[in-house]
Amino acid sequence: MTQNKKPFIIGLTGNSGSGKGAVGKILEKHGALVIDCDKVAHENMAKGGIAYDEIVSAFGREILDKNGEIDRKILGGIVFNDKDKLDLLNSIAHSRIKQRVDEIIRENGQYNLIVIDAPLLYEARMMNMCNRTWLVTADEDIRLKRVMQRDGITEEKARERFRSQRDFFYIHDLFYPIIRNNYDNEAELEAEVVKYIDELMPKIKP
Repeated sequence: MTQNKKPFIIGLTGNSGSGKGAVGKILEKHGALVIDCDKVAHENMAKGGIAYDEIVSAFGREILDKNGEIDRKILGGIVFNDKDKLDLLNSIAHSRIKQRVDEIIRENGQYNLIVIDAPLLYEARMMNMCNRTWLVTADEDIRLKRVMQRDGITEEKARERFRSQRDFFYIHDLFYPIIRNNYDNEAELEAEVVKYIDELMPKIKP
């Protein structure tokens, strides 16, 4: 890709089993830099990461394992039934994710198209960083099947996970396109994604 100091930025989001990751891979295949916010969050919380000290200061050293890394199970147990502590953790995590994503964007000015792949794009207030926001959805029975197969969990556990995630129905008007990924094969999904990439080309060419 040619140099472009102001890339076109797509925010990509969707719930478990929607196939958001597959859409991200297709965008990457067609020349986009894809920033995986789950990966960024893990790096930020790792020892030496930009969120580490703040989280340890907020929750205490009892959340650390023997190697000094944040034990996510211990931390999760602390915030699971305490909304105030969960809100505090999210406040720290989201602000640091946003900070790191902004740094990555500035470090990669050679890209004309950058994708912020974030399941919590709305909650982390990163939508205002994006020129366009894409939502990937799928029918619930399809999402259930995908998550159960992918993660080796029961239907009950999958449904419990779904209940903890945002219902995008109420904010559908914030997204374009909405990709309904009920496809059985990636070729069909890619054809739809490429259609939207082609639509953007006049906006992302230098």
